[in-house]
Amino acid sequence: MIVVAGIEPHAEFVHWWFATGFLLLALFMYAEVIVGPEVWARRPWRRYLWPGTCFLMGVLMWPVMAFYTNSMIHMVAHGSWAQALMIAGAAELGLVRGKLQSQWWRITTFVGLVVSGTALLVHEQNGWFYARAAFLHHTLGWFVIGASVFPLVRTFRPRSVIPGAGLATTFAVIAVLLFCDRDVAPIFGHFSQFAGVPHR
Repeated sequence: MIVVAGIEPHAEFVHWWFATGFLLLALFMYAEVIVGPEVWARRPWRRYLWPGTCFLMGVLMWPVMAFYTNSMIHMVAHGSWAQALMIAGAAELGLVRGKLQSQWWRITTFVGLVVSGTALLVHEQNGWFYARAAFLHHTLGWFVIGASVFPLVRTFRPRSVIPGAGLATTFAVIAVLLFCDRDVAPIFGHFSQFAGVPHR
């Protein structure tokens, strides 16, 4: 078990690992938006960075589903995220490789975000102000559903800067919220008496 000095209770390392993954996705997409797709594609391996990372995160979500879940609804949610990440990553890899020709395959990222946001909302059984984890799940769910407009627009306008930057920002915000997660910590000074022992 990895322990970071000064953090009590221990950090949510599974959330932090995936937060790091989403942060990488954001950085790859920001880099492509800043330099432009033509410059980004001058090194062919760079085009595989964000789709490959997305697919790998989906693969790594399966062990999380198997070993870090405590209820059926959590298992279904984690399984949904695993499939959404893998399908979106695979579709983007197929487009980069040239195996898929239609830009309509990009809509898998839109569907993946909608499925992920819905799963976040459905699997959180407590209200917004129950604890920090509940607040973050609700915030993440509604944010991801709202932000799914960016990959939808990107499907129709793949070279437009705004949907690309919006999708990169979506991944960055997801990363920040996952880094903030704590199972039983107060939110805005509120903490449910049923939540357990409060953590800082």
